[in-house]
Amino acid sequence: MMSEKALRDLNMLQVPERKIESSSKGSFPKPHVAKNSASLVETPINGDETMNVGTERGNSEVEYIESMNLNDVEDVDMNLKTLLAELDSKDWVSVCEALNNVRRLSIFHKEAMFDMLGNVISLIVKSLKNPRSAVCKTAIMTSADIFNAYGDSIIDSLDPLLGQLLLKSSQDKRFVCEAAERALKAMTTWVSPILLLPKLQPYLKNRNPRIRAKASMCFCRSVPQLGVEGIKAYGIDKLIQIAASQLSDQLPESREAARTLLLELQTVYEKSHVPAPSNVSEDTEMCSWEHFCHSKLSPLSAQAVLRVTNIAREGLVLGS
Repeated sequence: MMSEKALRDLNMLQVPERKIESSSKGSFPKPHVAKNSASLVETPINGDETMNVGTERGNSEVEYIESMNLNDVEDVDMNLKTLLAELDSKDWVSVCEALNNVRRLSIFHKEAMFDMLGNVISLIVKSLKNPRSAVCKTAIMTSADIFNAYGDSIIDSLDPLLGQLLLKSSQDKRFVCEAAERALKAMTTWVSPILLLPKLQPYLKNRNPRIRAKASMCFCRSVPQLGVEGIKAYGIDKLIQIAASQLSDQLPESREAARTLLLELQTVYEKSHVPAPSNVSEDTEMCSWEHFCHSKLSPLSAQAVLRVTNIAREGLVLGS
């Protein structure tokens, strides 16, 4: 009897110990697995656990590094040797890392990458089409650095890159749109307008109104960089026809860009068509902005352009 009682007492003492042991399972965090801090950050899961890098890389987040914070590559020759293969990898994290290496090379070693620039840009375009937002945004940031580093040198490879950037800047994911808009601003800053404007023109008639709007904004930013003589050489008559066609566009961004461009063209035209002092009255009428608009545009388009520019002028007079 005493032995049975002792056995029962022993069992009662062991039960809480087993419960305590089982309840403690899962309360300790799994060991942290280090990642490449230059391109990835950890994604928390259930508070204190972190994803295993080898098996769950798809759930990681890419760190978007600003250009000024990028460090030089450690081995230029090795990076150049493996760059194209890494850009074409099926592993999206590797592609993002390769895109950041393109950015580093364009900033610190642009001459070294120059000979392979066409192939690099083709793979950047491929990444811009990637459905994963992290790859797409990293490719957009890479495009901006490419514009900054190479300027006019990329003009022969620009068409597919420009089309994708206009598309991404007109889509719904805000952080992608904003990055694409910054890349387009870099493009209009670093690519000469005499080369860029013909590339932009077809997109002013695109079926997608958002793409037309973004192209109009780029066109408007690029024209003033021609300067007065450059605008005259390019053709004010050609530019006024382009701007007039955008005045009736569907989206307000297109119309506002057209108004801004028309005011720029009016200023340039009037500076370059000052009547001779000997025959002021006749020359003033023949050289007037109003006469120019009617001579280059249809009656309806001329009225629309004059309404925009006259209202703006009246506003400046009233405000002065």
